Amino acid sequence: MDFFAQQAQIRNSSRTLVWLFALAVLAIVVAVDLVCAFVLGVGLRPLPLLGIAAAVIVVIGLCSAYRVASLAGGGAAVAREMNAVEVPADTANPQWQRLRNVIEEIAIASGVPVPEIYVMQNEPAINAFAAGYTPTDAAVCVTQGCLDKLNRDELQGVIAHEFSHVLNGDMRLNIRLMGLLFGIMAIWVVGRFLMWGGYFGLGDGGRRRRGGSSGQVALAGIALLAIGAIGVFFGRLIQAAVSRSRESLADASAVQFTRQTSGIAGALKKIAVFEEGSALQSARRDEVRHMLFGDAEQSSWFATHPPIMQRIKALEPGFNPEELDAYVKQWLASGGDPDHIELHATQHPWEKAVHDFARTDGDVDIQGAPPTAGGETRTGAIGGAIPVRGAELAITAAAVASQVASPGTDDYRAAADLHAQIPTALAAAARDPRGALATVFALAISEHPDVMAQQVRAVAQAFDAALADAARSLAAQVADLHPMLRLPLAQLAFPALKRRPRPEINALVKTLDALIHADGRVDLDEYCLAKLVQAQVVAALDPSASFKPGILKLADAQDELRDLAALVAHFGNDDDDNARRAFQAAMQDALPNASVMYALPEDWQTALDRALAALSRLRPEGKQLVVQALTRAIAVDGKVTLAESELLRVTCAALGCPLPPVLSDRP
Repeated sequence: MDFFAQQAQIRNSSRTLVWLFALAVLAIVVAVDLVCAFVLGVGLRPLPLLGIAAAVIVVIGLCSAYRVASLAGGGAAVAREMNAVEVPADTANPQWQRLRNVIEEIAIASGVPVPEIYVMQNEPAINAFAAGYTPTDAAVCVTQGCLDKLNRDELQGVIAHEFSHVLNGDMRLNIRLMGLLFGIMAIWVVGRFLMWGGYFGLGDGGRRRRGGSSGQVALAGIALLAIGAIGVFFGRLIQAAVSRSRESLADASAVQFTRQTSGIAGALKKIAVFEEGSALQSARRDEVRHMLFGDAEQSSWFATHPPIMQRIKALEPGFNPEELDAYVKQWLASGGDPDHIELHATQHPWEKAVHDFARTDGDVDIQGAPPTAGGETRTGAIGGAIPVRGAELAITAAAVASQVASPGTDDYRAAADLHAQIPTALAAAARDPRGALATVFALAISEHPDVMAQQVRAVAQAFDAALADAARSLAAQVADLHPMLRLPLAQLAFPALKRRPRPEINALVKTLDALIHADGRVDLDEYCLAKLVQAQVVAALDPSASFKPGILKLADAQDELRDLAALVAHFGNDDDDNARRAFQAAMQDALPNASVMYALPEDWQTALDRALAALSRLRPEGKQLVVQALTRAIAVDGKVTLAESELLRVTCAALGCPLPPVLSDRP
């Protein structure tokens, strides 16, 4: 999947949504004016009708703005409105632990922060959604039915589907859609209030009185109720039109990610045969139906998803719907409860092996994932999917650019290896509210005793002695980490960090800056850690405000690209000649007609901060050129070090272009 093309398509979808909403509002305004003219006796006088039209537009606009503001907290706000409960980091629930493991692995593979995790415990159907403005404030929510009825392979397929929405920007579009629909529904709510108010004569001192002015109010309420219903009708059509194509894309993305169809196809088949299907019981289901994995209710007119059989056949072209009957009959013949149909009644030997392996990793009740093409299951050893320390990898610019927000099965395997190799004590600390702070500080603490002592004192002064001691203790374990485990460990800590009070987050940023400057200089890996915290934690404090749409062309940010390319070339080469060649290759790739000389900025940190801030405002096609240019600079010598790959990954994170953990050499 082409991330940058999808970003451009999302921009087009947003514009289409605005136009459709404007047409719906126009239709409502005309209908209200007609009611006022012929029911309330206003007549066809232009001035009063224009005033009424303006009032209707203001009401719809204010209601939409109110709804969007109520969701300013990001994905977690949507999940809580659905009465979902958050999965704690130290959960002892085996189903929740399995869910957390799957989500953390996919987050690492995608190069995004681990989202907040929620479960709708009162929903027996199979469904899920991802919500938020950006990946930094995303929340993934699944129903209890997903946990009860799906094996790990199928759960992974569902979560991969939801991560497609996280990566492609669908979540932001979905939240906007929630706000617009709420505004349209406001007319229906007002109509209902007027209808009952007029019927009971609430405008006459609370005494019930029919007829007269109250009768007119009730009649007007009924008319507005009908108008509101028309608005809701068109709103649902807009909702379905925006959602359907995105759901098909997410199915395909999940297959690309997991490189097999059995997981997501199996989940869809279970939706087809279970009595509950994907239908939700929540009263708010209509508001989120366009962001769900499966349709919240069966409706040919308002379906937000393609028909379930169509989705299965798109994944498995040879699928025969009669196979579902065979699954049900097999279940019943084995003595299974018809209310708890299980599609896979048997377990193959490779499934049992993966099941046993998963138990050692903390997962339970797993039927497993398919073996690799060679028939082997992964071992999680560093050096297989993950390069060994000091390795130099061959990459190509086109291949890396195609990886942006488009992880594949190799990325998932590498992420699973990374996840499994993070020591249990460090992972537990990263998920703990206080431990997350200590973990991030530990990643910045030096191995030099004098510098370490100064850094520990800085933590104690900013927070307390207990946290400083915890950071020093964790630093000893961090020192033994494989270099590629450092940023994934930070990613595990981000969900807990984002829930800390704003003053504490500000103190974290300030203290982290003091730690990386403690020895009088800033190393590249230290800068990358601080920038990642800024890009993925601080931005989550104000989710709705942190997103800034891309409006700049690359030519408008030529100076910033020059500084960034020069620094990437400098840090990736040992001499100026090689750095100059790398810089020229990058600039020629991005701006072939520009005449720019290689020169290092005097204050590289300030220049890099300024460059990333400006380049993050580029249009999608501009960001694609930047990623390709930087990769060209790194790969001009035919190889990339782990330090270079981390710099590229953090740069991409700041630009909103998440990269998987291992860069690709396959175009």
